[in-house]
Amino acid sequence: MEEIPDLNIFMMCPSLNREALTELPEGFHVRNLRKDEMDIWMAMPFDDPETAKEYKPFMEDFFDTTYGLSEELFFEKTLVVCDKYGESVATCLLWKAYGLFYTIHWFKVLPSYEGKGIGRALLSIIMKDLKQEDYPVYLHTQPGSYRAIKLYSDFGFDLLSGEKFGSRPNELEESLPFLEKYMPKRDFEKLRTTEAPEHFIETLKSVTTIQF
Repeated sequence: MEEIPDLNIFMMCPSLNREALTELPEGFHVRNLRKDEMDIWMAMPFDDPETAKEYKPFMEDFFDTTYGLSEELFFEKTLVVCDKYGESVATCLLWKAYGLFYTIHWFKVLPSYEGKGIGRALLSIIMKDLKQEDYPVYLHTQPGSYRAIKLYSDFGFDLLSGEKFGSRPNELEESLPFLEKYMPKRDFEKLRTTEAPEHFIETLKSVTTIQF
């Protein structure tokens, strides 16, 4: 398979599609991240130890910048799915970026556990208790995460159009050919694109850090 570039894609969920909600499969349970598991959490987004080692300074900096002043809240909000042996196989958290709008952070299922319904169930747990006034919910992703993009779409997330959000260019147009190539046709055709709300665009113009 060709290497898919890390292009910026932004998505927004204006309201939850509750038909997408599911329960964890038998043999798995969810709990909060423990403070002694930071190394596991920082490595989880990456599929091999060398890449995880390379990006560890980035993860440390992101943690300090985004969660450093609210560590207790970070551990309260960060969920991990464990198998029957207690090993962490997936993680995700819902975070209020800049204290202003909710965002999905670090949604990841280990490759060997993909296709078992764990990701859908974890995202269900993350989003099902949100109130309507908590929406819209935002996230940042890349075309290489096309399986997750399909899942986000099922939950009600739309792709965002626009040239730039904060310091990052919106590279949706460059990403679409990769999504079309690697997603099943029926899933790609279900993707929806919408314009970003003006207040979202204006908020990101005034921030100096990346928090999602």
